[in-house]
Amino acid sequence: MPMYQPLKRDGLIGFEGGGDGQVLDLDTAVKDGVLGGGVNGGGVVDEKLDLKKMIKELDLQDIPSVFICPISLEPMQDPVTLCTGQTYERSNIHKWFNLGHLTCPTTMQELWDDTVTPNKTLHHLIYTWFSQKYVLMKKRSEDVQGRAIEILGTLKKAKGQARVHALSELKQIVVAHLMARKTVVEEGGVSVISSLLGPFTSHAVGSEVVAILVSLDLDSDSKSGLMQPAKVSLIVDMLNDGSNETKINCARLIRGLVEEKGFRAELVSSHSLLVGLMRLVKDKRHRNGVSPALGLLKPISVHKQVRNLMVSIGAVPQLVDILPSLDPECLELALFVLDALCSDMEGRVAVKDSANTIPYTVKVLMRVSENCTNYALSILWSVCKLAPEECSPLAVEVGLAAKLLLVIQSGCDPALKQRSAELLKLCSLHYSDTMFISKCKLTRTIQ
Repeated sequence: MPMYQPLKRDGLIGFEGGGDGQVLDLDTAVKDGVLGGGVNGGGVVDEKLDLKKMIKELDLQDIPSVFICPISLEPMQDPVTLCTGQTYERSNIHKWFNLGHLTCPTTMQELWDDTVTPNKTLHHLIYTWFSQKYVLMKKRSEDVQGRAIEILGTLKKAKGQARVHALSELKQIVVAHLMARKTVVEEGGVSVISSLLGPFTSHAVGSEVVAILVSLDLDSDSKSGLMQPAKVSLIVDMLNDGSNETKINCARLIRGLVEEKGFRAELVSSHSLLVGLMRLVKDKRHRNGVSPALGLLKPISVHKQVRNLMVSIGAVPQLVDILPSLDPECLELALFVLDALCSDMEGRVAVKDSANTIPYTVKVLMRVSENCTNYALSILWSVCKLAPEECSPLAVEVGLAAKLLLVIQSGCDPALKQRSAELLKLCSLHYSDTMFISKCKLTRTIQ
């Protein structure tokens, strides 16, 4: 890695790799872009800017390698140089020395002098480079803020295609800039944007509105305003008929509303909503919709009206059949929903009647996470308790007994162990002692 080395001439710095003994002063290094930064506009740097704050707020990825401390791999704020010519952040090299090391961390040379010399020129270069980036960022933020305010003003009077264009531009701004998101909220933009949702709103407008709203940090009043039946109905329509991106945004927006304290269950007790969510879950072309859909199904499945509707549209076998294809996060969500459905008789029957429920849930035990094991055990308990003579032998044949012994012997939650012991006892009632002991062998489970 190229390293700056201090020379005797004040304000000058030697740059290895920059030529044969080339010496660069501060202005030349920055002007010629030696450090990869360059000067944009030659703005005046405010000496009151705090370097630590600038480094934290900028969070840049393209920082010149000579600015990086070889020990921490972080930008240096107080660079110091050793007698070997290598430069480090002061606090990091002092920690190295305090550990008893008397070597240069980069070259591993023994130090004949442990004195550290402040590298003032490199510090000025670092400060100047970050200052210019910081000033530019602030200027762009001010431009973004101003443009966001202008668009909000336009939306109050724009109609037709002009409204769509304004919303599209605002969406791009809020997705890309944190400051724009804060500005829209602080300037009352949420109510302006939300007012565009209604029974006669086109999907072209609605999809842009939803994309903006899902990017914002909505407060309780804003969420309450979105809970109007007409607005929720439009969002549900777009969840069914919009693009894949729009469907995902709709699911995420509704989930944000569901989590609000004043949310009413009847708003999501919708056949159309559940059909749309199950389409997202099953869509093999766009797997990025699975998590948002299951993420919404989880909180709404605690409502009995929703569970009844899910059973009526055949959601149970659909959820069961996708279990093997889900990643751990989505699998936990799906098992939670299936377990919730088992809290009603109609749901338990539907879960029991699904051909793959038992083999798929048994396979999950002790394979993914303790939560997944907990939900799977609860589901198996529900179906085996409902129809012990039918379900218990089937569960044992696919390895349940051995899996339950693993759970009991593991270090998991005591309540989980107790549930496993109860289910093991229930399954054993349909076998002789000798036969059941043979079923508990771990050979099949390990295979």
